Amino acid sequence: MNLVSFTAGDQAHWGVTAGEGVLALSQEFPEFPTLRDVISAQAIPQVLSAAEGRAPSHAPGSYALQIPIPNPEKIICVGVNFPDRNAEYKDGKDAPANMSLFPRFARGFSGHGAALIRPPESEQLDYEGEIAVVIGKGGRRIPEAEALSHVAGLTLCNEGTIRDWVRHAKFNVTQGKNWDRSGAMGPWLVPFTDPAQILDVAIETRVNGELRQSDRTSRMIFPVARQIAYISTFTTLVPGDIIVTGTPTGAGARFEPPVWLKPGDVVEVSAEGIGTLRNEVADE
Repeated sequence: MNLVSFTAGDQAHWGVTAGEGVLALSQEFPEFPTLRDVISAQAIPQVLSAAEGRAPSHAPGSYALQIPIPNPEKIICVGVNFPDRNAEYKDGKDAPANMSLFPRFARGFSGHGAALIRPPESEQLDYEGEIAVVIGKGGRRIPEAEALSHVAGLTLCNEGTIRDWVRHAKFNVTQGKNWDRSGAMGPWLVPFTDPAQILDVAIETRVNGELRQSDRTSRMIFPVARQIAYISTFTTLVPGDIIVTGTPTGAGARFEPPVWLKPGDVVEVSAEGIGTLRNEVADE
C-alpha cells in the first residue's frame, strides 16, 4: 500500500492505494487533516494497519490524485547532481564541493494524470525527472550517517522548468522553476523502510514513449543522505518537507536544437520501487 492525497468531487481526502482504486482514510482520522499531519504524528504504520485487507472506497475514474503532500513547509531542489549533468555546462570545471539548491512552491506542481501547463509567456517548457524524498522526522544539523532515518517516504517529480525564465537574472533560477502547474509530483508516497529503496535505484524519463533520461541514484554527486545533512545545516527540516534530489542528463534543453514540450506531449517519470508519474502537456 502507498499513501495518496486525492479529490473526489469537491472533497479533499487522503488514504492509500487499494486494488485498482484508493481507500479514503481521512474521515477515520480527523486528527490528521492531511498526509503531512500523518507524517508529523509518526502515524504511517497506524494508518496502513487500519487499511489492511480493505476494499477501495473510490474506483478508478471517480477521483483525481493530487501531489502527495499538499501543504509542505518547504520544497528544496538539488541541481546538477549527476556527473553528466555537470559536464553539460561545458565550463571545464569539476563538480563543486557543495550542492546547488533552489526553492519550489507547491502551487507549481500538478498531481499524477493532471495537465502540465505551458504558459503563454514562453514556449520553453522542459522536463526533469527526479525522485523526491519526504522528511518524516525533523531536525537541524542532522548527521549524514543518521540522515536516511529521517525519511518518511519517496515519490516522483517532474521538475518542469521554463528555460528562458531561468536565465532572466544574473544568478537566479527561481522564477523559471515556479510557474503554476509547470511540474508534477506523485503519483503516491511510498513508505520508506529500507535504505536500499534509494541507494541504487534506476530513474527514467520518457516523452511520448521515447527514453530521454536514464541513470541510477548510486551515481549522484551528492547522495540523499548528504543532501539531508547539508540542507539541515542551514535550515531546520520539518515533517512533510520535500527534497527533490536531482535529474539525470537528457532534458529537452540539451538537444541541438532544443526540444521543448508542447500540448499533447506525454511525460512519464519512472523509478524502481516507486512507480510511474504520468502527465500530458496543455496550454494555459
